[in-house]
Parts: sequence; structure tokens; C-alpha cells
Amino acid sequence: MTANHQMPEGAVADSAGNWVDRWAPTSTRPYLRLSRADRPIGTWLLYLPCLWALSLAILADGQASMFDMWLMVSAGIGAFLMRGAGCTWNDITDRDIDAAVARTRSRPIPSGQVGVRAALAWMLVQSLVSLVILLTYPALAIGLGFLSIIPVLIYPFAKRFTWWPQVFLGIAFNWGALLIWAAHTGSIGFAPAFLYAAGIFWTLFYDTIYAHQDAEDDALIGVKSTARLFGDKTNLWLRGFMTATIVLMGAAVVFAAQDRSILSLVVALIGPWAMGWHMTWQLQKFDANDGPLLLRLFRTNRDAGLIPLPFFAVAAFL
Repeated sequence: MTANHQMPEGAVADSAGNWVDRWAPTSTRPYLRLSRADRPIGTWLLYLPCLWALSLAILADGQASMFDMWLMVSAGIGAFLMRGAGCTWNDITDRDIDAAVARTRSRPIPSGQVGVRAALAWMLVQSLVSLVILLTYPALAIGLGFLSIIPVLIYPFAKRFTWWPQVFLGIAFNWGALLIWAAHTGSIGFAPAFLYAAGIFWTLFYDTIYAHQDAEDDALIGVKSTARLFGDKTNLWLRGFMTATIVLMGAAVVFAAQDRSILSLVVALIGPWAMGWHMTWQLQKFDANDGPLLLRLFRTNRDAGLIPLPFFAVAAFL
């Protein structure tokens, strides 16, 4: 019996055997798959910049409160919901492209498990629950939350008009760095701006790795990506994105810790340095022709993004 025959009914080809396939009620599975609930890595990649921002914001003003606990919890819930809404929107707009790509044709919309109207309704439900959470934040953060809708709406179309769709993904996926900083401090400054830029370059790093899985299919159907643009020079570009990520995150730390002790600054700076070592390891393993390896490397960026957090947290309370 082949692996395909063993797949649960309706399962997505490159994500079979997950908790959704095993335990979720059958009627909910197509919608959970639309939201990528079967692939938590995307939620992590959206959530981690929020945690960076919260920990550095606490470092900057030397104060933490119960509201910060709510920010930490609500940002995680919001990351899950908004990632789900964004993925649903992406699948609606990309349904014809997904049907032409081997890795994605088993997704709920191209496979016929969910209609476009039902998908739109599901996207709206997720967005409205996210809105309820957003309205518990201060005014500046609420305004930033509404602005974040613009890159989310544009991103699925970016691959049609630019070789750099990963930039639009980075703009959308790292918005939480600005929003959570604003929610804690009530302002925006150099530290969150540098942190946001660092996140965008990090996204360019990990999503270029991810995009190499589909490079051949993308070339056949005319979809653009940094993976296709860079070709055999990808490793050099990835090294540049890694360097920019670490330098910009380091700059964010310097601005956040400017009124704190030298010890706090040094401890916090270990975070981006250590993250850089993880990204260097990814570069050493990178092979553009090994699809399973590319997916594993992409997923390890959860660990890469977690690395700075304990250093930021310790520095904040020194």
C-alpha cells in the first residue's frame, strides 16, 4: 500500500498525520487546514516578533505589569487567529495556482472540500475574534492593528507582480513587533523600528528557504519568488539576510537598553548573536535540491526565533 493510500481523507499532501488528521472532528478539519492549524510553525513565526518586542519594551522602561501578561497571551491567540485568517485569504486568492502545484493541490479549496463563500465566512469569523482582542489594546496599537490589514490583503498577489513577494510577507508577519511595542509603551521609536526591520530580513531568510520547495512548479506556472530570482546564488543572499537580521536586532537592543546598565545591554546582545549561530547552521545544511531538508530547515526557525528571548528577559530584569 502506498503512502497516498494511507493518508487520512482530505489530508494535505505535505502535512499528513498531524493532530488535525488524527483528533479534530471530521467536519472541522477542512477549516482547520485552511487556517494551517495543522502546521503551527506559521503561528510561531508570527508570534515571535511580538515576544521580542514585549521583552525589549520591558527592558527599555524597566517596568512590567499584569497588562504585559495579557499582551503575551493575547498576542499568541491573535497570532493563531490572524495567521489563520491570512492563510484562508491566501488560499482563496491562490486557488487556481494551488491546483497547478503538486504540493498544494490537495489543500481544501482546490481539492473541493471547502467552497470560496464558506472560506470567506471562515476568514471573517477569525478576523472578528482578532478584532475583539485588538480592542483591548491602547489606541495607537489599535490603529496599527487596522493598518496591518493592508499588507495581509496585498501579500497573496505579490508573487504575480514582483520577484520579492517575501518582502510583503515580512512586512505582514513582523507587524506584531510594532503593535506590541506600542501596546506596552504607547509610542513608537527607533528600537521597534529596527526590530521590525530585523524581522523582515529574517522572513526573507526563512521564506526563501521555504520557497525553493516549489521553485520548479513556480517556474512552470510563472509565479515569482526570491528562490527563483536568486537561483544558485541563494546561499550568498541568505548570508546577507542573516547578517542584516542580526545587525538590526542588535541595533534594536542598543536603543532599547540605552538607559539600562552595561550588564543588561551585554546580556541582551547575546540574544541576536546566538540566533546568528543557529542561522549559520541552517546555511551550512542548506541544499536547494532537497525538498524534505528545506522544509525541516524552515521549521527550525521557530527555535532560531526563540533563542534571543531568554537573554532579552534576563536583561529586562537585571
